[in-house]
Amino acid sequence: MANWSPDLYLKFNAERTQPAADLVNRIAIDNPQRVIDLGCGPGNSTSLLRLRWPRAEVTGLDNSGEMLSKAAKDWPAGPWVEGDIATWHANQPYDLVFTNAALQWVPGHDTLLPQLLDQVSAGGALAVQMPAQFDSNIHRLILRVAHSAWRDETEGALRSVYVGRPSFYYDLLMARSSKLDLWLTEYIHIMPDAEAILDWVRATALRPFLDTLKNDNQREQFQAQVLEAIATEYSQQADGRILFPFRRLFFIAYR
Repeated sequence: MANWSPDLYLKFNAERTQPAADLVNRIAIDNPQRVIDLGCGPGNSTSLLRLRWPRAEVTGLDNSGEMLSKAAKDWPAGPWVEGDIATWHANQPYDLVFTNAALQWVPGHDTLLPQLLDQVSAGGALAVQMPAQFDSNIHRLILRVAHSAWRDETEGALRSVYVGRPSFYYDLLMARSSKLDLWLTEYIHIMPDAEAILDWVRATALRPFLDTLKNDNQREQFQAQVLEAIATEYSQQADGRILFPFRRLFFIAYR
């Protein structure tokens, strides 16, 4: 994929940080000593972990140098580590392995999640949040545009996001956990217009599709078609704004 854009990602900082805050607040661990935020991005979720447990050693890990540079600029205390979630192993177990809106980019959850849980110390937890846009309008319309005129170019992007159903994670983790907390939340984001929704997905879900296209002209055409579909699918409220539902999957597996 092309480089991540921290500024575009943080354009909706409050909306993107709220699920991380909801996950952090639900973790039932009193005093973790070692905490890691996998896929920390620009550090917005890592800062929440440090606020809740100020005495803990909290590390942020990400595979994007751009994101880590932004995190180090805003929260210079660090530590910030460049690494790949798919191959990451802890030198010693962590009391909390936390990951917010990152694992959907990593394939092989049937082996990845048990591997991450193995990095958690006894009495600790693995806490995860991922988008759960299985049947959402935005997911369907992006796929519709991709299939309509860009099938050959975007074929690889169709397999770029990996999120299972809640039942998959229950069966995968329940037998390995002392307790499993699992839930879905649908957030209703109030957007000023269709262009704002396009900006939202340009920073995340649309990236794999744009990356597969050959040049800027194709990318502009693809985005124009997605924008037209958004304007058609999402109706305006009385004041002209648009309600953008966004469902997310959460689970906390305790050792």
